[in-house]
Amino acid sequence: MEIEKNQIREMIKKDLTDILIRVALVGFLVYMSLKIFNPFMGIMLWALIFAVIFFPLHQKLAGKLGGNQGRAATIFVLCGILFLGAPTVMLSGSLVDFVQETHTKYSSDTITVKPPAPSVAEWPIVGKKVYEVWGQAAKNLPEFLKKIRPQLEGFAKGALEFAAGMAGGLLQFLLSMIFAGIMLAYGQSGSDSMLKIINRLAGHKKGASLHKLSTATIRSVAMGVVGVSTIQALIFGVGFIFIGLPGAAIVALLVLVFGIAQLPAIIFTIPTVVYIWWSGDSSVMNIVFTIYFVIAGFADNVLKPIFLGRGVEAPMPIVLIGALGGMMSAGLIGLFIGATFLSLAYVIFMAWIDDDQIQESDNEMNEGIDSLVEEKA
Repeated sequence: MEIEKNQIREMIKKDLTDILIRVALVGFLVYMSLKIFNPFMGIMLWALIFAVIFFPLHQKLAGKLGGNQGRAATIFVLCGILFLGAPTVMLSGSLVDFVQETHTKYSSDTITVKPPAPSVAEWPIVGKKVYEVWGQAAKNLPEFLKKIRPQLEGFAKGALEFAAGMAGGLLQFLLSMIFAGIMLAYGQSGSDSMLKIINRLAGHKKGASLHKLSTATIRSVAMGVVGVSTIQALIFGVGFIFIGLPGAAIVALLVLVFGIAQLPAIIFTIPTVVYIWWSGDSSVMNIVFTIYFVIAGFADNVLKPIFLGRGVEAPMPIVLIGALGGMMSAGLIGLFIGATFLSLAYVIFMAWIDDDQIQESDNEMNEGIDSLVEEKA
């Protein structure tokens, strides 16, 4: 008996040692793989989002081109760079120029501020304070800047870093479009591989439905919420550049954030129209730009029915938190990835909870049936 116990102990030790070695090796491989892949993580995730969004359109285009997947993917990449990349380049250039010009004027003490209108003092609650501070800045700006120099230096440093981040985000965008084209060229095999992975993790019973749910969530959030807001922000941004609005890219970014939060962009139309008529010289151009910004303000009402094929499963606060948190942690690219993947995590989690509740109800029903059978017996 003692011999059998010793043999069992030796077998357990041997098996446990083998398991620990295997787990350590797998953990080491995963760690090294993530460390090597980490510099490309954001670009590849962004490319994956693009590929999932445009895969149905890509398949239709490939069908018209005789099934040539590579040619269809190339057309999509070129169109994406042309229609999304060109306005983004304009806004990024505008932001960099604005930040550099402001920093140069601040360093050389050549910034000038116009005195406030008397009506500013009549603003509710903050009018008098704003009028007083604004008046001090207009009378003796160098002295006023000395008082708030520490805050301004911190703000200027952050603005320069943000401008550099925008330039880096633009490069990441272009690279992600190229990688998305490669993924689209092998889209069907990639989708099949992803389904196999999900089946392996969640089981064949739930794998197919989870795969469809994940795909639908990515498309609805990335295209229906973030995509529509991005297009509308680009429309506003191009208009801001043409009317010479100071800080056009920053205001366009605010339009984007407001759009993701599902706040109407028409909020920006009214002050923009006021600025046009206040600073513009040509009445004809003022009318043209007024019509342009009114149309831009209502563009989401047209774009959402086109791009939002189904309702977004994730609540808007989840989408907004994901977008803002992603932007704070990973810059411009994080805004898109954060909103999409936090929404995806929420939807999958809720699907898991709902599935668990369904299983509990099924178990209760089976127990009820068994008890009825026993009573009849």
